[in-house]
Amino acid sequence: MRQQVHFVTLSTTDLDAARRFYRDGLGWEPLADVPGEVLFFQVGPGMVLGLFDSVKFDRDLSGTEASATAGPAMSTDAAVSGVTLAHNVEGPEEVAWTVEAMVQAGARVLRAPEHGEFGGVRHAFVEDPNGVVWEVAHNPGWHIDQSGNVVLG
Repeated sequence: MRQQVHFVTLSTTDLDAARRFYRDGLGWEPLADVPGEVLFFQVGPGMVLGLFDSVKFDRDLSGTEASATAGPAMSTDAAVSGVTLAHNVEGPEEVAWTVEAMVQAGARVLRAPEHGEFGGVRHAFVEDPNGVVWEVAHNPGWHIDQSGNVVLG
C-alpha cells in the first residue's frame, strides 16, 4: 500500500453550521457541496476535507443499506478522540490573526495563542461549530517544499 491519504472525512451533526463556518466565515471554496449530505474542500495537493452529515455518515459506515453478502455491519459507537486538524501559518503573528478570523466565523477558542512546548512553535487551539478541534500554528522548523512534501527540521 502506498503511504498516502486523500480524504479526511468528519461526521458533522450540523452540516449547515459547517457550511457557514468554512465557506461563509472562512471563505473556503467548496470542491463539492451537496446540501443535506456532504461538503468537500480541497485542502492541499491530493487532499480533501469532507464534512458528512452524521446520520448519513453512520448509515454509510454501518452498512445498514448494504447487501447481506457484504459482511457484518460495523459499529459506529466508538468515538475518536485525541485528534486535531492543523493549519500552519507563515509567521508567529499570523496565529492570532487566523484565530480571530475563525472566531468571527463561529469558532470557540480552547487555548489562546501561546508559545508551544518545543521548537519555537507558537500555536492556539479552536473548536469549530461541530466540535472539530483545529490547531493554528507557526512552526519555524516546518515547511512545504516545491514538490508539496512536508519538510521537518
